[in-house]
Amino acid sequence: MDSILIALSDSMSSKAVLEYVLAMAWCPESVQVTLLHVFRKQSGGEELMGQKYMKKQPARYMEILEQARDRFAEKGVPPGNITLKMVTEPYDTIADGIIDQARKIKPSLVVIGRKRMSKAEEFVLGDASIKLVRALEDMAVLVVKVL
Repeated sequence: MDSILIALSDSMSSKAVLEYVLAMAWCPESVQVTLLHVFRKQSGGEELMGQKYMKKQPARYMEILEQARDRFAEKGVPPGNITLKMVTEPYDTIADGIIDQARKIKPSLVVIGRKRMSKAEEFVLGDASIKLVRALEDMAVLVVKVL
């Protein structure tokens, strides 16, 4: 495994992804890690929160990426092997953003989290993890499921 792309946010599934990957047995000094956050287009509810709230979001997510970088560095990944990538140009969905960035970066492994959803939620919201697995046929995708 030469490179890992890890999609993160402030969700429980992202925290589980971070803990899972950090606990894996791998050679931290020889891997390139890209920590990614992509924004999706605002929903009506987010627009109601106001411009001031939305303008704070990039800094908030950069802090999450920086904390994750520090955890990887503690695990032995050289700081020069860790890239933080925040894509503020919004995508229609988070899955679309991750797919696009994965195709540009071409990592050996893409890691995402998945929260537990009911069948109704899955039907209405769709399942981003299934979309990634299908779209990224030429690379490995690891889905970390939060119970």
